[in-house]
Amino acid sequence: MAKSSRKIICSNRRARHDYHIEETLEVGLVLVGSEVKSLRAGKANLKDSYARVQEGEVFLVKAHISPYEQANLQNHDPERERKLLLNHREIHRLRVKVRERGYTLVPLDMYFREGRAKLTLALARGKRRYDKREAIAKRETERRLRRVLKQRERGR
Repeated sequence: MAKSSRKIICSNRRARHDYHIEETLEVGLVLVGSEVKSLRAGKANLKDSYARVQEGEVFLVKAHISPYEQANLQNHDPERERKLLLNHREIHRLRVKVRERGYTLVPLDMYFREGRAKLTLALARGKRRYDKREAIAKRETERRLRRVLKQRERGR
């Protein structure tokens, strides 16, 4: 069986730094034609964006998809709210977790899979300042350890 191809459009690198990722979902996006063409050109940004559950539907908020230059009058609003495609059970489960447990819905990356625009949506909990410092210290320690091991291998 062939592996499905994924062409990544953009990633929200800051999300992994600012949040503890509990769970991820692949969701579809409802887009207009000029947005799809702009995404194919790689002109999107997920920085500061999030998803909101409202009236039984999930919407992507503050995601920036640049206007398509050749679209003229039929161009889209770059930061409009975009509907996300999930089934009813998933929406209900997310709504309960976001309301009761203090989670937030954060987009991690946007990509094309089999010609369709998809979004990886994460159920996440915000990190505290000391958590971020701890993660940075751990990463630096691992980096130093790898460097020392590499130097020892060269010495042989």
